[in-house]
Amino acid sequence: MFDPSYDSFDYSDPSPTLDDARVLLKRVWGHADFRGLQADVITEIMAGRHVMAVLPTGGGKSVCYQIPAILRPGVGLVVSPLIALMTDQVEALKQQGVAAARLDSGMTADERSAVWRDARNGDLDLLYVSPEGLAAGSMLERLSELQISLIAIDEAHCVSQWGHDFRPDYRTLGKLAEVFPRVPRIAVTATADARTREDILASLHLQDAKVFVDSFARPNLQLNAERKINGSRARTDARVVELVCERPRRSGVVYCGSRDGCDRLAQELRNNGVNAISYHAGFDNRERDVRLDRFLNEEDAVMVATIAFGMGVDKPDVRYVIHADPPGSLEAYWQEVGRAGRDGEPAEGITLFGPSDIAWSLRRLEGRPMAEEVKRVQIRKVRQLFAMLDGATCRPQAVRRYFGEAIAEPCGGCDICGDPPQTFDALVPAQKALAAVQRLGERFGRTRVVDHLIGKSKDNAAWETSLSTFGIGKDLSILGWRDVFDHLMFEGLLVEEATDGYPIIKLGEPDAVRGVYRGERDVRVKRPPAREVIEKPRKNIGRNLPAETLDTDVRARFDALRNWRRDRAKEQGVPPYVIFQDKTLVEIAVQEPRDFNDLGRINGVGAGKLERYGQAVLDALRQIA
Repeated sequence: MFDPSYDSFDYSDPSPTLDDARVLLKRVWGHADFRGLQADVITEIMAGRHVMAVLPTGGGKSVCYQIPAILRPGVGLVVSPLIALMTDQVEALKQQGVAAARLDSGMTADERSAVWRDARNGDLDLLYVSPEGLAAGSMLERLSELQISLIAIDEAHCVSQWGHDFRPDYRTLGKLAEVFPRVPRIAVTATADARTREDILASLHLQDAKVFVDSFARPNLQLNAERKINGSRARTDARVVELVCERPRRSGVVYCGSRDGCDRLAQELRNNGVNAISYHAGFDNRERDVRLDRFLNEEDAVMVATIAFGMGVDKPDVRYVIHADPPGSLEAYWQEVGRAGRDGEPAEGITLFGPSDIAWSLRRLEGRPMAEEVKRVQIRKVRQLFAMLDGATCRPQAVRRYFGEAIAEPCGGCDICGDPPQTFDALVPAQKALAAVQRLGERFGRTRVVDHLIGKSKDNAAWETSLSTFGIGKDLSILGWRDVFDHLMFEGLLVEEATDGYPIIKLGEPDAVRGVYRGERDVRVKRPPAREVIEKPRKNIGRNLPAETLDTDVRARFDALRNWRRDRAKEQGVPPYVIFQDKTLVEIAVQEPRDFNDLGRINGVGAGKLERYGQAVLDALRQIA
């Protein structure tokens, strides 16, 4: 009988040191030293203690468990949510000479048997599994027969019902504490607020873990948000096409809220010469895999996707993420825009938003089965996202403060910092708008209420013209009132509900509404009320990459190296960035190494890749010298 608390392995060997870890970092990954909190996290886990690490996207979370797994005796067990993520990380590790494997449902029986054989023989450093696979059959029992060096739970926010991507299978991972009581465990994620972190610790039985929370700053990521024009789908699609076409030959991701929207927008982009691929849950697994492979391997590909795409995609050279439809929380927003610029080079996150989007997000929450307390929290998260998008505060600063960084300063690079918006005190207009909605019995849409405020009655009915709110808003233009109503909806002071297919405006949170009536709540709205808003001319806000500013001869070497990389990637059936990232190729092109010693000193060229590709890289450089 399998005893879940049985552990016969000796974990008393001396712990590896941080110096050992640095040597391994240089030999395998080609980096001279750790960054951020990596060294602190690695030190803790190598000493055999539990850890939770919240590190920014692109901050090297995987290294925090991969290095201790290699240095500690046994095999490191990594629980990962998606096959795509497991495949990507395993292939990258193999390229670096690390013995890694995965177990997933897409493998044949012979392939799975070979992995188990290597694990039993001690021939693996890391083994990746899914939470669903871990709970199925006899996997836990078979794993208990191995010496496990550590257990890493990747994308740990999935365990929390307060997070943005809750997955029930993650809630079962707490049993790992019982099955492997002496094995250090590490939970890692890029997005978790204080409440979510507490839930992760409790659910995974990591109450005694040391918690590391790095800054959420992404200085290479330029954030922008634009209010949609009249909520028109056609206008939104046209704007997305314009934004993508302003960034030619760059890989990007465009998020849409629906499958039909993905297919339609991808086709529109293709009509404009863009290598666009649609991706959503309407495709079967095989078709999604084909489309994902195209995106990973084609350097100018633009993925147009629903939220079915994203987590587990480790493509480092995504240069922009555009939200044609915004997500439902700041956690989801930060996770999704964080897929741009993972290589540390300049990238952009651009979000298009409008009042219909927040109404859609709230309706979607209402249709989900969840406890009322959880629903209230998720509704608040929706409001906080749209308050940031519509606000006048530096966007990265607002996000960082949301995650608990009280001392976050303005970034200086987002659209708010670059062109600070004008705001006006809208307390009185807000009071008028709320009163009009209330006097009209919460029975009409926004256009009808605005007409009422400016004294434009549809039928001049006596009951309406006699109301105290009729015509009290003539001092504000129609567009000005639209801005006020949008802001009140983003703040939760008004809500839009569909009644017989027709959107009705109603009062929002009672306490907040009372605060406005009493003058206790500050209401500031962007755009001056005294004039109609004239749309600013569009401009290309993309920032140049280092590769785009290279001298002619250096650019020629870089292009030759990319062509060489593309051919090798095609031969091996792996994404090009798994061989070398663009930033490494740029440095090679600039430094123009003459021998193995020179090449080995370049950041990102580890011993495994030097041995495997060194001569070919030097030959490619000589051919264009």
